[in-house]
Amino acid sequence: MQISLSPIGYLRTEETELPRHWSVSERRGRIELEAQYAAGLQGIEAGQEIVALFAFHRSEPFSPERLIQRPPHSDHERGVFATCSPRRPNPIGLSVLRVLEVGEAALEVARIDMADGTPILDIKPHIAAAAVDA
Repeated sequence: MQISLSPIGYLRTEETELPRHWSVSERRGRIELEAQYAAGLQGIEAGQEIVALFAFHRSEPFSPERLIQRPPHSDHERGVFATCSPRRPNPIGLSVLRVLEVGEAALEVARIDMADGTPILDIKPHIAAAAVDA
């Protein structure tokens, strides 16, 4: 099976030193959507959290020896699916971002761990487990 994805937009930021993970970031950026997807922002509000799915477009290609990796913050090896490594069979990343401002075709966001020009594949609301259980 072949799956094809196209970016819905791109992350823009002036940040050059980015943290390794969104959970330890307060860096800011802007998700700029392609015009045809702008209406899809309806219902997103400042203050809420969103999940941004993106492509690790600068990562080295995956190879079988990368199935086991040692994360930089760990002293032992793990399988790639137990890590947030950008070197993955499908180079897809996920960040939970805080929306600061909603524009016509853009979102100002905090907690970025993505470089300028990162292709955004999808945006979803972040729904806490407690909200699902209620």
